[in-house]
Amino acid sequence: MKVCIPTGNDNGMEGIVEQHFGKAPTYIIMDTSTGKVHVIANENNHMGGVKLPPEYLHKNDIDIMICGGIGHKALSMFESYGVRGFVGATGTVRETLAAWEAGFLKVATT
Repeated sequence: MKVCIPTGNDNGMEGIVEQHFGKAPTYIIMDTSTGKVHVIANENNHMGGVKLPPEYLHKNDIDIMICGGIGHKALSMFESYGVRGFVGATGTVRETLAAWEAGFLKVATT
């Protein structure tokens, strides 16, 4: 499973969760089956690209999006792609993943 978290920098697991999902400079994607983590730059329409953030991230085969909060339109797009959303993320990517695995984050629904 691939989990995506918007971040304010490319510091990997120690990166800080960006609270504005669509304007995050980078996204951390972690494959939970392999433990591999990679950082991708935000190239969506908020950052000069042509696609919306859910479209852009869907191309990276994510299964889960974890963020501080997310708008209704973006969440609806993720749901249409089969991507589950969780909200309430704060702190580092490492802390956020631990909170998600422990069931402390709230499922985002439209």
